[in-house]
Amino acid sequence: MAETSVLLAGIEYKIRKLIDANTRMTERLADLERENHDLRQKVLNLVESNTELTDHLNKKIIVNALGDGQEIEEGRKLIKALLREIDQCVALLNK
Repeated sequence: MAETSVLLAGIEYKIRKLIDANTRMTERLADLERENHDLRQKVLNLVESNTELTDHLNKKIIVNALGDGQEIEEGRKLIKALLREIDQCVALLNK
């Protein structure tokens, strides 16, 4: 009978250790899931920021390429000519 109680005590001890390990692992999993969520949100924010900065940089490059007022006017003329050409192409396609 004493052997049985010793065996039961050993089994109970091991079960308690397993329960504690399970609790620790469950907490660790929750922490990792929160961290994963936070990191995914940071990635989304960085991608959005990167897109905005790229757009801003492209606009700066275009503005710098156009330079002074004369170049801006030439750019406008070029854009108007391209728009007329596009309109002509669309008109031809609609025929």
